[in-house]
Amino acid sequence: MCTEDTEADLDRAGMAVGRRSFAALAGVGALIAALPARAMAGKPVKGRDVEITTAAGICDAYFVAPTSGKHPGVLIWPDIRGLRPAFRQMADRLAGEGYAVLCVNPFYRWQKSPVVDAANDWGNPAVREKLFGYLKQLTKPVVETDAAAHLAFLDTQKEVDKTRKLATTGYCMGGPMTIYTAALKPDRVGAAASFHGGGVGTDKPDSPHLLIPGTRAGYLFAIADNDDKEAPNEKVLLKAVLEPRKQWHEVEVYEGAMHGWCPPDGRAYNEAAAEKAWGRMLELFKASL
Repeated sequence: MCTEDTEADLDRAGMAVGRRSFAALAGVGALIAALPARAMAGKPVKGRDVEITTAAGICDAYFVAPTSGKHPGVLIWPDIRGLRPAFRQMADRLAGEGYAVLCVNPFYRWQKSPVVDAANDWGNPAVREKLFGYLKQLTKPVVETDAAAHLAFLDTQKEVDKTRKLATTGYCMGGPMTIYTAALKPDRVGAAASFHGGGVGTDKPDSPHLLIPGTRAGYLFAIADNDDKEAPNEKVLLKAVLEPRKQWHEVEVYEGAMHGWCPPDGRAYNEAAAEKAWGRMLELFKASL
């Protein structure tokens, strides 16, 4: 989970706050340059900014899909730094693989995206405190309210193939949200992938992992090395509920990959580990959608 302790881990690892900051990677060209060359291969895509009406208001989001045909829909829950150029680029890349992708601003109740930018950098403790405050308010019922609206939005888009299952992915705080989404619509959501997700399996009676037996989705849990050291029992709890199920599943600790290693604008970005996790996500989708 992204906390001040996680930031301290990155400090000790010598990963400076500004090394891959929003300011350094704000432009589309810079983001493309930051990704491996193979990331830009795939189908031609077209994206647009959208607004989604939820029970709580209007959520700003980004939707992108191949320029022709119908495709399985995917809902992306970004990390605590929210919807920003890096996640738009990740959505574009996934669309190029043949998916209709929606990436949302999870903090729309309080602030339009981007919530982190050149003027409100993640390295500022006041910015982090504000976002952690938002996160505390994103309870399971709140996430379910939003997930219902986001899935419904996907199913109304002409680019989405409603005969195929939907998928959801989540990064950092988005990990539990993938489980909540799959549990909310078990007949509709066929795949859920969590990357360095925080708190997906705990010893609490309301732990997200306890919802998995009631879902029908395949699951991928890609766990950061330092998260595993902090909560070594999490992978055990996840495997215990996943292994009796017939659906595709994988739980793996990415040795040497620090929390937040997937987004290309992050302090902890690890290209080799990020590419491996991306490939495993595509395998999950192939098997489950």
